[in-house]
Amino acid sequence: MSQVTKRALVASLKNQLLKKPLDKVTISDITDDCGISRMTFYYHFKDIYDLIEWAFEEEASRILEGKKDYDTWQQGYLRIFEDLNANKPFIMNVYRSISREKVENYLYRITYDLLIHVINEKAKGMNVRDEDKKFLANFYKYAFVGLVLDWIKHDMKDDPNIIVADLSVAIHGSVSAALERYRNA
Repeated sequence: MSQVTKRALVASLKNQLLKKPLDKVTISDITDDCGISRMTFYYHFKDIYDLIEWAFEEEASRILEGKKDYDTWQQGYLRIFEDLNANKPFIMNVYRSISREKVENYLYRITYDLLIHVINEKAKGMNVRDEDKKFLANFYKYAFVGLVLDWIKHDMKDDPNIIVADLSVAIHGSVSAALERYRNA
């Protein structure tokens, strides 16, 4: 029942964000919309930002399920764009508020998770140090997230399929080449 309540609170927050900016949404607004008591809210979350953090974590685990290998990374990345677009009022409201950092941290976590799986897969059989793999995952993470943040900043107008296709062309073979250089270092 706890997950159902948490999801209902997220849905109520998203509903409130269709009406007003995040800094104007109160816990009472959310609980009234959800039909639960404030005490129930505080049983699950310490504040609205904790609710936002939980919502991002839930989305992250769902989005990339089964899409974390070399052959499917583009689909995983496209899913990130699609999910952000499907939740546009929520994302734009959070991004434009004081909690922009929450959107960035969410994107960093989800993108790193995708990339480290791809890099580990490509590094199988190679003698590449874990810290070198982590460095590569972080390097690509910042490039990927930079593209997404720019897309969000420009009101999510560009076609994500084109962004992912361009990204694929730009990095084609670069992960394998970088791993080869680290292997020989």
